[in-house]
Amino acid sequence: MTTLVENKQSLSNSKDSEYLLEVNNLKKHFPIKAGVLQRTVGHVKAVDGISLYVKKGETLGLVGESGCGKSTAGRTLIRLYEPTEGNIIFNNQDISKMSENELRRSVRQNIQMIFQDPYASMNPRKTLKSILSEPMITHKMYNRKGREEKIAELLDRVGFNPSFINRYPHEFSGGQRQRIGIARALTLNPDLIIADEAVSALDVSIQAQIINLMEDLQDEFGLTYIFISHDLSVVRHISDRVGVMYLGKMMEMAPKADLYGEPLHPYTQALLSAVPVPRKKGVPTRERIVLKGELPSPANPPSGCVFHTRCPMAMDICRKVAPNFQEVKPEHFVACHLYQDK
Repeated sequence: MTTLVENKQSLSNSKDSEYLLEVNNLKKHFPIKAGVLQRTVGHVKAVDGISLYVKKGETLGLVGESGCGKSTAGRTLIRLYEPTEGNIIFNNQDISKMSENELRRSVRQNIQMIFQDPYASMNPRKTLKSILSEPMITHKMYNRKGREEKIAELLDRVGFNPSFINRYPHEFSGGQRQRIGIARALTLNPDLIIADEAVSALDVSIQAQIINLMEDLQDEFGLTYIFISHDLSVVRHISDRVGVMYLGKMMEMAPKADLYGEPLHPYTQALLSAVPVPRKKGVPTRERIVLKGELPSPANPPSGCVFHTRCPMAMDICRKVAPNFQEVKPEHFVACHLYQDK
């Protein structure tokens, strides 16, 4: 068995790497300030040493409970948050230590983000035309006529009437605003789009429309997605591979058929047992795994395996030693002492 980092290093040595994004031991710790002098008395370990990779043209889903660090991981990957430690290799460039000017020149337009609340991420005083023009103006793409043609093309592609171009964000529904967010992410012709809970605030029928739109755009433009969500059903529909996070750590990552069909980590098993499934005559119902205890604080995570305080299969070693994130089957990685090298 090999760790993900060891596996990635061997894969990355080839000149024509199929990997668009490679992340090694990424950490994001937020300082806890206290007292009159606002001294640092601790850290919230929101992301605490995750490693992952994303192939060109695929969708990697990131799932986990609220507070597990998946959204922080997404924002750190795009450098909206500065990483505390680790490497972010995008298109064979280490962007984790680039200056803001370097990022703007060579990276920003190639990585875009779709936010959970599209209304909060848009200027309410700007029209749809201004919102979609702004990224192209910032990166000096196209002339005025070229920008207008690009906007018209994108509006048509996401299902908007061109007459909407002078409307303001408050004049659109939630689903329409998310379509605007998708169109804005596409204005710079990116290679990678990070979708942070992009459909969680929408009705189920609208969710399906947005997911189908994203899949169509992926096929048409050759996009690569990181899809962050707490909804395991949605992630199963759109993703090629899925990573499961818990308390800032990556617990398991595998192709979706393997992860949903044969989950290895006890935490993944518990998550999937909570997903509603239709009852079928003659088919036994899925056994519900109820985790005991509360989610520990990321400011004071447990020693050893961070999941051992709630794990029904915890052993003595789990309380003392953190397991490695290892490949136990082809492309199936898990951080659990049940599967560690002996």
